[in-house]
Amino acid sequence: MRSIWNGAISFGLVSIPIKLVNATESHSISFRQIHLEDGGRIRYRKVCELEEKEVGSAEIGKGYEDADGTIIPITDEDLAHLPLPTAKTIEIVAFVPADRIDPLQMDAAYYLAAGGAPAAKPYTLLREALKRSNKVAIAKFALRGKERLGMLRVVEDAIAMHGLLWPDEVRAPQGVAPDTKVTVNDKELDLADALMDTLGEIDLDDLHDEYREALEEVVAAKAAGETVPESPEPAKGGKVLDLMAALEKSVREAKESRGEETPEEPAAVRRLPQRKSARATPKQASGKKSTATAKKTTAAKKTTASAKKSTATKKTASKTASASTAAAKKSTAKKTAAKATAKKTATRKRSA
Repeated sequence: MRSIWNGAISFGLVSIPIKLVNATESHSISFRQIHLEDGGRIRYRKVCELEEKEVGSAEIGKGYEDADGTIIPITDEDLAHLPLPTAKTIEIVAFVPADRIDPLQMDAAYYLAAGGAPAAKPYTLLREALKRSNKVAIAKFALRGKERLGMLRVVEDAIAMHGLLWPDEVRAPQGVAPDTKVTVNDKELDLADALMDTLGEIDLDDLHDEYREALEEVVAAKAAGETVPESPEPAKGGKVLDLMAALEKSVREAKESRGEETPEEPAAVRRLPQRKSARATPKQASGKKSTATAKKTTAAKKTTASAKKSTATKKTASKTASASTAAAKKSTAKKTAAKATAKKTATRKRSA
């Protein structure tokens, strides 16, 4: 890797010669501007306004535009004599826990390479000290005409430096959060947690730029005179009517994508309030209906039993009455027969 800056790390009384190299690179596909009529390149030429002629890079310097429009020339020699100790030195000013650094301050990343064999020992000392302390170093350095803030940390066996924005360069998030008052309930948080658990973790090395790959296919097809590949139709999801339905659907789809079994769900997604009332009402109504039916059944059974008992009592009474009547009739017949016999006997006596 080619170095873009040479200097030293100032670590108390220790000075470590280092070379600054870019730790990142861009793989983005860039385009040129062309004339649509004939495909000719559109170029931007650097022209001097006074002479109205194009000038080369060797003839171009720096200048500061004053408030009245006056241009004040600034040479590389002027910049080299700036009264800054960080002009050629990465000056460590503090060691702090890594969580003290706001990710919003993160800027470009660099690797710090040891500048020769003499730098190996102090370089390794600083690296191991950072490892053991679980801290990062906060430093100031000058690069490309301005002083910057940096954070040094260990990446494998190397020391990396992240450029940091100055604290006053980070805007406060005023007016960004929603103004509407919103209440999030435990059920929604539970579903959000379930979705997070279902998605799980991922190895960042498995992620890649699919847009760039698709763009490369388009360029290759155009270059070969072939038909440009068409993008597949995006899957059309169901109409999500509320947050709960969206969370439930997301958890279900995430599980299905991982091959996990999920219980069958209704095809239509309905609003949660309707689903709650729909679940609660039938249970209450069902309970009341069951109780009422049970009461009616019990009453009917009691009525039937009473009716049967009454009928049985009437039948018994009727049988008793019939028996009494028959006995009375039989007794009367006996008495009549006895009277007749007595009368006959008396008549016979008189005749004799």
